[in-house]
Amino acid sequence: MYKDFNPSLRTIMTPGPVEVEPRVLRAMAAPILGQFDPEFTHIMNETMEMIRRVFQTKNKWAFPVDGTSRAGIEAVLCSIIEPGDRVLVPIYGRFGYLLTEIAERYGAEVINIETEWGQVFEPSAVIKEIQRTKPKIVAMVHGETSTGCMQPLQEIGEACREFDVIFVVDAVASIGGTEVKVDEWKIDAAIGGTQKCLSIPSGMAPITFNSRVESILLQRKKIEKGLADPHMPQYGQTRVIRSNYFDLSQLMDYWSPTRLNHHTEATSMLYALREGLRIVLEEGLENRFSRHRLHERALIQGILAMGLELYGNHAYKLPVVTCICVPEGVDGESVRSMLLHDFDIEIASSFGPLKGKIWRIGTMGYSCRKKNVLHVLGALEGVLIRHGVKVHPGQAVQAALDVYQNKEHTAIYPQGFL
Repeated sequence: MYKDFNPSLRTIMTPGPVEVEPRVLRAMAAPILGQFDPEFTHIMNETMEMIRRVFQTKNKWAFPVDGTSRAGIEAVLCSIIEPGDRVLVPIYGRFGYLLTEIAERYGAEVINIETEWGQVFEPSAVIKEIQRTKPKIVAMVHGETSTGCMQPLQEIGEACREFDVIFVVDAVASIGGTEVKVDEWKIDAAIGGTQKCLSIPSGMAPITFNSRVESILLQRKKIEKGLADPHMPQYGQTRVIRSNYFDLSQLMDYWSPTRLNHHTEATSMLYALREGLRIVLEEGLENRFSRHRLHERALIQGILAMGLELYGNHAYKLPVVTCICVPEGVDGESVRSMLLHDFDIEIASSFGPLKGKIWRIGTMGYSCRKKNVLHVLGALEGVLIRHGVKVHPGQAVQAALDVYQNKEHTAIYPQGFL
C-alpha cells in the first residue's frame, strides 16, 4: 500500500531549485483552460509582455519553451546552428561544457577557450578569439552556478554586433535576481530558467530573441519549404531544423496571433510563469536586485565572521550564489547530510574539479529572505562545531543581523521578506 503523498518541508538554499513562491503554487491549482480559449491566449500574451520586461528588451519574440532550462538552451542553439557552423564557447565552469555538448550534437564546429574555475574572462580575451576564429555564434553563460561567478557581457555583446556574430547567453541563474539587459548588452538570444530567481517550479524556459535571430529562422524555414532564393550561396545545404519540438520557427507560429498548433501548452506551468513574473514586476526589478544584494551581504558577513573562507574571484561574484571553501579535513558531504536531516536545510556541493571542495549556498527568489539566511548560518555553525571545526561561536548570526539592522531603514522590501 502506498503512503499518502507528503513531501518534507525543507529550507532550500541551493542554486536551484529553490522554494516556490506560495502565490505561484496557488496559481498552479487554478482550473484548466483550453489552449485556444480567448482567456488563455490573453494569458499567453500577458506572459510574453512580462518576459520582455524582465529581460529588459523590446524584442518582438519573448515566450517560454516547455521544458527545463536546458530545453530553452537547446531550442535556441538547434534552431540557429547548421552543420559546420563555427561556434565559440568560452568556458569558466560546468555549464560552458553543456553549451559545447549541445552545439556539437547539432553539427557545429565548436571552439573553446577556458579559464580557471573561480575566475571569469577579461572581455578582451573573448573579443580577441572572436577576431581570430570568426565564429557565426558566441554562446556564453552569464551566471555560472558551479563556481559562483558572473561574466561581464556588455563589451562582448558590442563586439559580436560589430563583427556580425550572433550572441547567445545562458541567463538561467541570473534572470530575476540580478541585471540582465538584453538590448543594452546587445544579446541576440537569451535563455532564462524558472526554478532559480523566479521561484517557479522547473518546467519552463523563458527565452527572447531579436530580428537577427528571426532572420536565420525564417531563412531556414524557406529552405525547408523549397522557397529560398536558389542563387544564394547556402541553397541546397542541409538547412532543416533537426528538432521538431524545439524548432523556434514553429514555436513562433504557435505564439503569434495565428496560434498554429505545435504542442499542447503546459497550462498549469504557464499559470505559474505568469504569476511568478507578475510578482517580480510587482516588487520592481531594482528593488528585487537590491534585496538579493542585501541578503547576499548578510550571508557573506556571517560566513566570514564564522571564520570560513569564500571561494572564487570576489570582484565577479554572482550575487545569488555564494561559494564557501570546505575546511581542510572536513567531509563536506557529511556536513550537508547533517544540515538536511537535523535542520531540514539543503545546500549544494559542486561539480568536476570543485566536487567536495566547496559548498554553494543560493539566495534566490523566495528563498532569499532574512529567516532563511539566519537559519542557514546558525545551523551551519552548529554542524561545523559537531564536526570539530574551530569556528567563532555566535558571531555568524550577529554579523548578519548587523547588516540587516544597518540597512532596514533605507531599503524597500515586499511583505514577508524581512
